[in-house]
Amino acid sequence: MEAFNYQFTALRGIQAGREYYVVMCPLKLIPKIFLFDEEEIPAELRAQRVLNRARVPEIARYIVANPTEYVFSSITASIDGDVRFEPREPRGAERNVGTLTVPMTARFLINDGQHRRAAIEEALKANHLIGDETVSVVFFIDTGLERSQQMFADLNKHAVRPTKSIGILYDRRDPLAQVAYQLSQQVPIFLGLTETEKTTISNRSPKLFTLSAIYQATYALLQPSRGATVPKQDYALACAFWSALGDLISEWRQIIARQVSAAQLRSEYVHAHGVALHAIGIAGHTLVNTYPDDWHSYLTPLATLNWLRTNRAWEGRAMYHGKMSKAGQSVQLTANLLKQTLGLKLSAEETTLEQAITPTSKARSME
Repeated sequence: MEAFNYQFTALRGIQAGREYYVVMCPLKLIPKIFLFDEEEIPAELRAQRVLNRARVPEIARYIVANPTEYVFSSITASIDGDVRFEPREPRGAERNVGTLTVPMTARFLINDGQHRRAAIEEALKANHLIGDETVSVVFFIDTGLERSQQMFADLNKHAVRPTKSIGILYDRRDPLAQVAYQLSQQVPIFLGLTETEKTTISNRSPKLFTLSAIYQATYALLQPSRGATVPKQDYALACAFWSALGDLISEWRQIIARQVSAAQLRSEYVHAHGVALHAIGIAGHTLVNTYPDDWHSYLTPLATLNWLRTNRAWEGRAMYHGKMSKAGQSVQLTANLLKQTLGLKLSAEETTLEQAITPTSKARSME
């Protein structure tokens, strides 16, 4: 009857008075034993969320593109079946090491890791050689659908995604992430003024920009291909561009010289916020493409622009109802104003978006 069972070498543990098991499962076995609830079943009758298939290709590409470096956290699953654990020794250190036997008729239900499971299935189609590699799986004995649903809630209740900034800081595969970090260490307006852990900056923080804001703005400036190596000349361009603005904008010169606090700039000026930095990157991309050899000489209008938050030209663009806005439309509308200030033409899409601004707002924008 062994042919009708799955057998795993397992470690046994205890949580909340219940046994659970940790096994190493070959990747090629993952799609065969772990099945999802049908998507058309109502949520109250399922034990997990509906699979978001848009996420699967990205995770699968990550596995295929990094066959010697990819890493996965454990999949957590419940087993509804007659499970048997046979320890190597009845007592001592190996009493919790043994063989876990699970009938093939048992029901396996993923509590955490359904997108990893789907991505593994796709990756195996592209590279079957990874099939004998393993992923750790934590098995709980299912006492009914009610417990599986509670397990899903418990596993996700306290899960916190890392911030974009710290993700960029630690990312060694994304060349632009490394460029953003290098800029934060070399460009005067970023040096010592970059928040590398958080995506938002508190009112009293001595930091001016987040690392994620530098990343987004530099991506908008250079517009490299995703995952492609950033040429040295592009890095030099980004370094020169942001450094030039640090010399040009008077308030930026003051904070570089530590003559004004970051908190004061954030409370009074639009250019001390990520939405403006991103918008400058967008406008800068057009400027550099239009004047590749002497773009420096065309930056001067940004020095005389009224960056004060009290300037009503920013309402409906970088600001809504007196508050800074991070929305994508706000970024683009702010970039439109900067491009007009620099004497640059708007694209057809930008012109269409500009038409959404009321006539009064348009007039204010040109003040």
